[in-house]
Amino acid sequence: MIPTEIKLKRRERSLAVAYEDGVRHELPCEYLRVFSPSAEVRGHAGGEGRLVVGKREVGVTRVEPVGNYGVRLHFDDGHATGIFTWDYLRELGENREAYWARYLERLEQAGGSRD
Repeated sequence: MIPTEIKLKRRERSLAVAYEDGVRHELPCEYLRVFSPSAEVRGHAGGEGRLVVGKREVGVTRVEPVGNYGVRLHFDDGHATGIFTWDYLRELGENREAYWARYLERLEQAGGSRD
């Protein structure tokens, strides 16, 4: 489903995504960064990918449309290689609680930090 609105909220460090069916998601930049669809983060073999740490204060500097199927987010830490398809943005919004809980669990197991 194609979003009807994508709004970068720099001060809040989040991306607001709205859909025609009335669903709205507020996706924190940190969440988007650690779940980037890039090969650097996701890997090439599937699975949970690389655990990204230290991104609590990351922001997005630019949202770049990519064709009719997604956006490239330019993060202020220099990362900009993942294309967030419309389907993946919706998936991230719908599964935010579960995905974030799993991320925090992995972070704790690895002794990592969000800072």
